[in-house]
Amino acid sequence: MSRKGILLVLAIQLIGVMAFAQVQVTNLLIENRIEPTGIDKAAPRLSWQLFSSNRNVMQTAYEIRVATDVKSLEKGKKLAWNSGKISSEQSVYVPYNGNELQSGTTYYWQVRVWDNQGNRSKWSQPSHWLTGIKDVDNWKAQWIQVGFEEEEGRPSPMFRKEFNSSKKIKHAVAFVTAKGVYEAEINGKKVGDACFAPFWTTYNERLQYQTYDVTDLVKQGNNAVGITLGNGWYRGNIGFEGKVNVYGSELALLFQLEITYEDGTTELVVSDGSWKSSTGPIVYSEIYHGETYDARLKKTGWSEAGYNDNKWSGVELKDYSKDILITTENEPVRKKEVFHPVEILTTPEGDQVIDFGQNLVGWVQMKVSGKAGDQISITHTEVLDKDGNVYLESLRSAKQKNTFILKGEGVEEFEPHFSWQGFRYIKVEGYPGELKRENFTATALYSDMAQTGSFVCSDELVNQLQHNIQWGQRGNFLDVPTDCPQRDERLGWTGDAQAFARTATFNFRVHSFFDKWLKDVASDQYDNGGVPFVVPDVLRNGQVSPGWADVATIGPWTMYLAYGDKDLLAQQYESMKGWVNYIRSVSPDHLWKPAFSFGDWLFYRPFDDNSGMSAVTDKSLIAQAFYAHSTQLLINAAELLDKKDDVKKYQELLKMIKQAFVQEYLTPNGKLVSGTQTAYVLALNFDLLPEALRDQAAKRLVDNIRTYNTHLTTGFLGTPYLCHVLSRFGYTDVAYELLMQKTYPSWLYPVTMGATTIWERWDGIKPDGTFQTPGMNSFNHYAYGAIGDWMYRVVAGIDTEEDNPGYKGIQIKPHIGEQLSHAKAELQTYYGQVVSGWEKVDGKLKVNVSVPVNTKAVVYVPASAESAVTESGKKLADVSDLEVVGHKDGYVMLKLGSGMYQFESN
Repeated sequence: MSRKGILLVLAIQLIGVMAFAQVQVTNLLIENRIEPTGIDKAAPRLSWQLFSSNRNVMQTAYEIRVATDVKSLEKGKKLAWNSGKISSEQSVYVPYNGNELQSGTTYYWQVRVWDNQGNRSKWSQPSHWLTGIKDVDNWKAQWIQVGFEEEEGRPSPMFRKEFNSSKKIKHAVAFVTAKGVYEAEINGKKVGDACFAPFWTTYNERLQYQTYDVTDLVKQGNNAVGITLGNGWYRGNIGFEGKVNVYGSELALLFQLEITYEDGTTELVVSDGSWKSSTGPIVYSEIYHGETYDARLKKTGWSEAGYNDNKWSGVELKDYSKDILITTENEPVRKKEVFHPVEILTTPEGDQVIDFGQNLVGWVQMKVSGKAGDQISITHTEVLDKDGNVYLESLRSAKQKNTFILKGEGVEEFEPHFSWQGFRYIKVEGYPGELKRENFTATALYSDMAQTGSFVCSDELVNQLQHNIQWGQRGNFLDVPTDCPQRDERLGWTGDAQAFARTATFNFRVHSFFDKWLKDVASDQYDNGGVPFVVPDVLRNGQVSPGWADVATIGPWTMYLAYGDKDLLAQQYESMKGWVNYIRSVSPDHLWKPAFSFGDWLFYRPFDDNSGMSAVTDKSLIAQAFYAHSTQLLINAAELLDKKDDVKKYQELLKMIKQAFVQEYLTPNGKLVSGTQTAYVLALNFDLLPEALRDQAAKRLVDNIRTYNTHLTTGFLGTPYLCHVLSRFGYTDVAYELLMQKTYPSWLYPVTMGATTIWERWDGIKPDGTFQTPGMNSFNHYAYGAIGDWMYRVVAGIDTEEDNPGYKGIQIKPHIGEQLSHAKAELQTYYGQVVSGWEKVDGKLKVNVSVPVNTKAVVYVPASAESAVTESGKKLADVSDLEVVGHKDGYVMLKLGSGMYQFESN
């Protein structure tokens, strides 16, 4: 190569390096979501991430521009907002501050930034959002119901309407909701890709509508819209004792299509008295029991123009309120991973069974050819019994059975519409011919949360545990945080949600998911401040339970720590306060002794316990502990929201609560009246004991663990905090032993038994292959997966600073266990990816860290002294872009900015 050629190559490489070093703007979000629809806030919040290969990069300023079309945006003309250059390092939750936003309008936006190293980024790639309906007066549609008497079994009703668009279309937006669940079509094509819309809320007070950009579906000329409704949560069987019609007995539809033509004129197509109604192939559909689809009743072309609907009925107009309508603020339920059969088998009882290899939540799609009237049924189950036969008892009354009746025309394809199942195995009956793998797939369904976290280590059983934690969350985060996805329950149990909330924030971005659900918690809160067992509250029994109702305080505070969203905390503050005030109102002498309590649900109870080994914790002790904890969290929120009077008021209350706890439940020498692991864990984690008695209490906890041969005995309320307390008081080695324990009760015991999700019970399947009591034995129940939080924040060591939440300020402090040779966690925050990984190599410890741009971190490197640590091969004293703070408790403490770091210590 010539000298000129070499110089040219070097110049190109230099330009590439400089471009890589330049700050870039990526991952634009509106209200925590990617290019969302239905945004109805006057000032939605904008967020973005910065990327640079340099270290210690901070944003110093930003500029945002917004327009209603991309060309204007990129030219910087006809802008709805141009912020100008704003000197600020804020890159998360920047409020829109431009012209008034209009309903049903797409807004495009870009941002560019300046950093502390003299760089200015290019404008980001454009992103966009679609606004919802601004005001209830903008609803011109009318509620409609079927115009015929329903048949027994309540087949899914269908509604249709034809309309003509005479001019060239520029933009079309549809707003849809229902009392029930729905699927909408325009000109034969499905509107959107969500399942089970409008999803589940406290329907009597909060009913969501969905916003769709349907410009590509509506055409100039004749059009048709068709919408099918299902019972769903609204009037289907939900809750216990076969309860139906919880929110109402009649399904209804509300539809509004807003068309903007190229000439600037507009037209509305709305649900009104001109629509037609009928029924079709979905002859039965229930969440618990499955769906029956009769292909012989399919109305081909029914959602297309020109269909003959002369035999259809009219509709009935209803004057249902529109004041309760709200936009959809969280991610919709969507089809996600697809599984193929790993085995097709015949059981000893002769059943034809397909194993998909993973316990999942969703449905099965089937291809089949047969005669008209052939009936195929698919029954779903999580497990086979010890003899290899289908086991259905744990489903209780839920049938989990889909039935498909063939039309008899070639290859037919089936999947449910308004029901889902929890399963690994399916039993297939009536299938004509041989079961073949290529004719069956299973599709997972859950709220479309972005996966944000990963954890991997040198132990494959622990890796499988992490897999199980994530799949338990996927399956049970189907619009609300349910307890289980398969039996006749599937309810938003508050205790499960609060126990798992912090773990949930690591694995997936659950910010909007919990934001929506916590609004329902507040909506369903009793007038006296009490919080129901489940939300949405379909049980309606007026009762509360400690550790369950405390989701009102634990949920908002956990979301604040994980995402730094002060608005969410403010939104939930009155709910938090109402809950604490409720407890105070029923606690004479500051002692809460509740009329009802679930206690430490599903704690360790050996069969035929003659020696008193059952880990029964005093329920009033548990109540008092959570009373103190909720009060502390309320104080934290009040301080952040500058509610000084409340801070003073509840600080005084907290003193009295803790004094009452000590007087009632602690002996003078530091022994609790309940000697269980859960009792000591709650007392220590919530700082209920005098400081002088805490170390001895931690020793009592360890002694108790040793009494059970290093096994845990905690239930739902003690488990989330157990290993955290051990690590806090210097017993990380014991915490590791509990994590690595393989015999019952332990986290790894279900893994050794083949679990692919978290179980409800520590021994859902016993060592001899028999099952726990079928009345309460789910094999997909995320609560005990709360150990994940300790794995991420302690083993790998990734945490947020409490006074700089949302990982704006990061702490990385890995705890090394002798049982592992390496561990690594990665977390995608709103600022970018945080990485902490450690590995033992040839007698040395390597710690690799990555800190995102526009954040700072405190990193603790396990080492005997500062001199024993190097970074990228250099002594710390020779590394100019970090600060050594000191050495304490076996760690060298460092302050550093963004970038990738490779530490090594002897």
